[in-house]
Amino acid sequence: MADRVTVIGWDGSPLTAAASAALGAATLVAGAAHHLALPEIPAGAERIRLGSVALAARRIAGHRGTAVVLADGDPGFFGVVRTLRAPEFGLEVEVVPAVSSVAAAFARAGMPWDDAQVVVAHPRTLRRAVNVCRAHTKVAVLTSPGAGPAELGLLLEGVHRSFVICEELGTTRERVTVVTSDKAADHTWRDPNVVIVLGGPARPDPAGEAGGWISGRDPSAGPRGWTLPADAYGDLGEGETQVLRASQLAHLGPRVGDLVWDIGCGSGAFAVEAARAGAAVLAVDSDRAACARTDVAARRLGVQLQIVHGIAPHILENLPEPDVVRVGGGGAAVVSAVADRRPQRIVTHAATRDAAELIGRDLTEHGYAVECALLQSVELDTRAWTEKERSVAFLLSGVLPRRSA
Repeated sequence: MADRVTVIGWDGSPLTAAASAALGAATLVAGAAHHLALPEIPAGAERIRLGSVALAARRIAGHRGTAVVLADGDPGFFGVVRTLRAPEFGLEVEVVPAVSSVAAAFARAGMPWDDAQVVVAHPRTLRRAVNVCRAHTKVAVLTSPGAGPAELGLLLEGVHRSFVICEELGTTRERVTVVTSDKAADHTWRDPNVVIVLGGPARPDPAGEAGGWISGRDPSAGPRGWTLPADAYGDLGEGETQVLRASQLAHLGPRVGDLVWDIGCGSGAFAVEAARAGAAVLAVDSDRAACARTDVAARRLGVQLQIVHGIAPHILENLPEPDVVRVGGGGAAVVSAVADRRPQRIVTHAATRDAAELIGRDLTEHGYAVECALLQSVELDTRAWTEKERSVAFLLSGVLPRRSA
């Protein structure tokens, strides 16, 4: 095992005394090509081009001497430190940090970033990163080859955002460009880069001008509770009661990084509440008035939705792939079309047992594990403790067993 391992963050600034001393004593240095060209690296040191961090960590673990790993920005923020400290390598590291690339990008843009979401986009996580950009007003995306500004822009089709693209920060080739998301695919971008994605209505800020108290999205913004009472949305349609909405949310569990389809969005109550959980939401309805009500509710409660006017199931064909789906209208035919798209979870309701059995059998044939419950809620007038309103519905949920997370 290496006698000593030092991880040095590099942001283009001159190395600190501590970093220079560690690098000067190194017998092995790992880093990207531009790191290995630094004049401070001893001539006799073994040099490793840093591609796979895990492979480099194995080499370092077997090295007898003093090792240094060079990395851009703060190596403890979505960086190499996590891999180097993994138990299978047994490495104890000292870290000399630098300004993170996210902090540098926001500094170049002259913007605060304590209220920003920060995501990493690899080809395997690109879709989830895009969903965060759909759902939030300020997102920093750490990109990678095959998951860069062009790919982000293409997957955000139909959602207007502004991109601040910061290429090769800290180098002589540094460049900062501002474009709209629909134009990002028209250019070739140099790696590495950070994309600041901006746009959409601002969420309510309970802290006001004093600023926030937690980084990222403030969980205390907006009213408390999974579901809001009827008077938050005006007239609610069939299948939009507060109890049924709460049960649907519990079964779907929308979360940050998800894309939710709400088919038959009605008043927008479910769509808004899924968005309040941090998910990206596509709200679909054949009624223009319902689309307008949903838009009003989203703006009033400070969440972002993409609203699609059209008739399901035909309108669903060109929509991006969902993670979870609530079918509020359209019946068995729409549920079957949704199941063909293989979302992780589907939830819907039926007014009769026969309708519930039809939907349940179809979901089972599509490979979903199906649950059904008869929900009955009775609202009481607490002034006289008399019944005000009664609601009865069959709640159906389907989960793909192999993707039950």
